[in-house]
Amino acid sequence: MKKMGKTLFDKVWEEHVVDSIPNGPSILYIDKHLIHEVTSPQAFDGINSRKINVFRPDRTIATADHNVPTENQHLPIKEELSRKQVEKLTANCKEHNIKLYGLGHKYQGIVHVIGPELGLTQPGMTIVCGDSHTSTHGAFGSIAFGIGTSEVEMVLSTQCILQNKPKTMRIEINGELNSGVYSKDIILYIISKISASGGTGYFVEYAGSAIEKLSMESRMTICNMSIEMGARGGMIAPDEITYKYLKDKEFAPKGIELDKKIKYWNTLRSDADANYDKVLKFDAEDIQPMITYGTNPGMGIKIDEEIPSSAINSSKHSFEKSLRYMGINSGDKLKNKKIDYVFIGSCTNSRIEDLRTAADIIKGKTKSPHVNAWVIPGSKSVERAAINEGLDKVFVDAGFDFRQPGCSACLAMNEDKIPKGKYCLSTSNRNFEGRQGPGSRTFLASPATAALSAISGHVSDVRDYL
Repeated sequence: MKKMGKTLFDKVWEEHVVDSIPNGPSILYIDKHLIHEVTSPQAFDGINSRKINVFRPDRTIATADHNVPTENQHLPIKEELSRKQVEKLTANCKEHNIKLYGLGHKYQGIVHVIGPELGLTQPGMTIVCGDSHTSTHGAFGSIAFGIGTSEVEMVLSTQCILQNKPKTMRIEINGELNSGVYSKDIILYIISKISASGGTGYFVEYAGSAIEKLSMESRMTICNMSIEMGARGGMIAPDEITYKYLKDKEFAPKGIELDKKIKYWNTLRSDADANYDKVLKFDAEDIQPMITYGTNPGMGIKIDEEIPSSAINSSKHSFEKSLRYMGINSGDKLKNKKIDYVFIGSCTNSRIEDLRTAADIIKGKTKSPHVNAWVIPGSKSVERAAINEGLDKVFVDAGFDFRQPGCSACLAMNEDKIPKGKYCLSTSNRNFEGRQGPGSRTFLASPATAALSAISGHVSDVRDYL
C-alpha cells in the first residue's frame, strides 16, 4: 500500500513530538517561547513557588507591549496595574536570565511584530506565546499558537507542552487580486464565508497563486487572524519570498548556516498527495475591500454591500443584539457612515508596509476635523524605519497622531481607549463588544480603508481613490 504524503503541518509537528499518549495528547518540544507582561507573571510565580528554574532561558524572548503607553514612554507608567505588570516582567526576566526587550530598548515592540523582524521567527519552528495571535508566526511555515498561563508555566519549566493534534484544513485563494484589495481584505473575506467558528479544531494552511504572491508582511496579517475563525493557527509554506525577508535579519542564520537551513526549509511543503481533513477554495477575483459590521470578525461584508438580515452560525437573538450594540440595522450600508476614530496599528497591521500603504493615501491631505486618527508602529524598528522614510511627517502633517510602539487601541488594557458610543475604524483583529474600550464600536478594515476614511470622515471605498 502506497504511503500517503504529508501536509506542511504534519512535517513540522512530527519533527517536534517527544512522546505521545495513544489516543491522547503529544508532548511537543517548543523551539521559541515568546512572553509579555500580561500572561507571564502567574507562570513565573508558579515556577518560583516550586523552586525550579526556567529550563531553557535561551529559548525565551520577552517584551513589554500590551499595557505600555504609546506616549511619553520615557516616563513612569501612570496606570498602577500596568506599571506593576511591566515591573514584574522586568524582575522575572532578570531573575531567570531571560532576554527582555523592555521600554526604551531598541528592539521593543509588539511581540508578534518583533519576532519576525528580528529573525527570531524561522520556518519549521514550534512557537508559543500567552497570546492568541501567536498564529502570526505561521506565515513562515512554523507551527505557532497561543497558550494559557498554566501552559506558559509548563513551557518555562520543561520547554515542552502537552497538545492534542488538531485536524488540518487547506484554504486556497487562486487568481489575481482586484485593485484596492489587501491581505486584510482576504482574511476578512474568508472569515465572512466560513464564520467566526468555521475553523474550530483545525490548523489551517493557506495556499494558492494569490497567497504565493503576497509579501511576508501580508502573509503575517492573514495568519494573524486565523484565530478569528476559531482555528488553532494558520501557516503558509516558506519560499524564496520568505528567505529573502529573513536574509538580513539580526538573529537569522547567515552564510553557510543559512544555506543549510534553506535546504531543509525547502522540504517544508505539503506533498502533492497530502490528505487534509477539509479543503476550501476561493477565487481571488471575488474578493473586494471588506469591512465588519457586527461584534465578531465573521460579521463582515464587502464595503459597498448592505448589512444582511442574518449571519452564519449566529442565532437571531445574538445577531440582533450585535446590531443594537453597533447602532445599525439590516439593509443599511456602512459606506459613507460617519466615524469618530481611526486606529492604524496592532499585531495585525502595524508593520512598515502597512504604514507605507496608509501614508501613500494620506500624503498631501488633511484628516477630517471630527476624526481622531492614531498611527501606532508595531515596534521601535518600524518606528525608526517610518521616521527614516519621512512617513511620520506625512502622518503629522495630515493631523494624525504618530505615537510610540505598543498594542494600543487593539484592546482596552492601556491608556488608548475608544470612548463609549464612538465609532472606530480599526486595522486590528477583533471587534468584540468593549474590545477597544467600554461601549466602543469597532469596524475592522485594511490600513488603506482606514487611512482614506480618516481623510473623508466616513467609511470610504479605497477603489474610489485609486
